[in-house]
Amino acid sequence: MEFGINLQSIVPVRKEPSHLSEMTTQLLFGELFRIYETYDGWHQVRLAWDNYEGWIPEKQARMIEEQEFLQLMNADTPAVMDLVQLIANESQKTMFAIPLGSSMPGLEGQFFSIAGENFRFEGQVSITSGVEEIETPQEKKEFCHDLVEDATMYLHTPYLWGGRSPFGIDCSGLVQMVYRLRQIKLLRDAPQQATQGEVVTLLDEAEPGDIAFFDDEEGNINHVGILADRFRIIHASGNVRIDAIDHQGIYDGKQEKYTHKLRLIKRII
Repeated sequence: MEFGINLQSIVPVRKEPSHLSEMTTQLLFGELFRIYETYDGWHQVRLAWDNYEGWIPEKQARMIEEQEFLQLMNADTPAVMDLVQLIANESQKTMFAIPLGSSMPGLEGQFFSIAGENFRFEGQVSITSGVEEIETPQEKKEFCHDLVEDATMYLHTPYLWGGRSPFGIDCSGLVQMVYRLRQIKLLRDAPQQATQGEVVTLLDEAEPGDIAFFDDEEGNINHVGILADRFRIIHASGNVRIDAIDHQGIYDGKQEKYTHKLRLIKRII
C-alpha cells in the first residue's frame, strides 16, 4: 500500500479509471488518501476522512511516506473557513486558490510543511476542537447555531453530483462538509449518513443542526439536508437553498408543491 495527499485545489475522484467516468466525490486541498491499486495511469484510492473509494489520475497524486501519512492523520487539521483563499507554496514560490473546507494538516500559526514543501496560509480556519468540548446545554445551542451559520456560506452554490466545494456541491456533500468545518466526521453518501447519529422521532422535537433524510417511492434514501430549525431546511437541490419543511417533507414555495418526502431525522451532536 502507498500513501498520498492532495496538494492541488480540487481533484475529482471518479468511479472508474477514465476521464469519461462519472465523478463520485472530490479531494480538496490537504486531504489524505491510501492507494490500493495503480492501473493505466490511475490510482485507486481510499480517502482518509470518510473511507470513500474511487480513482484519481496518477499525475495528480502527491506521494508521501507512511510515517508522514500517520503523522498528518494524527495532527490537528483545521479547515479553511473562507469561501476561496490563496495559499502560498514557499518552496516553489507559487500561490494558488483553495476552497472552503480544505484541510490544513499540522498548521502552526500560518505555516505547515508537507512532503518537504513549506506552505503559508493567512486565511481563516476552523477551531480544532469538536463536540467533545461541549459541556452545557447553552454550549450545545451555540455550537449548533454556528453549524447552521456555516451551512449558509454554501447558499446559492450550484448542484454538482459528487461536488464538495462552493463551486459545486451535492446534497450529501453539503452535509458532510458543513460538519467537517466543525471537525465532525460524516460518511459521504446520504444512505451512509443515515446510519449515523440518533433518531429524532418527530420533526417537532428536532433542533437546529439535525439532519433530515428523504426517500423515493421505493423507500430508498435519495436526499439529505440540514435543519435550520423545525420549519426550514438548508439543502442542495438545483442549488443550495433554504426551503420550508413539515412532517410530509420539503415544500417548494415557488413551485407550490412538495419536492422531497421526509423519511428520517438524525441527531449527530
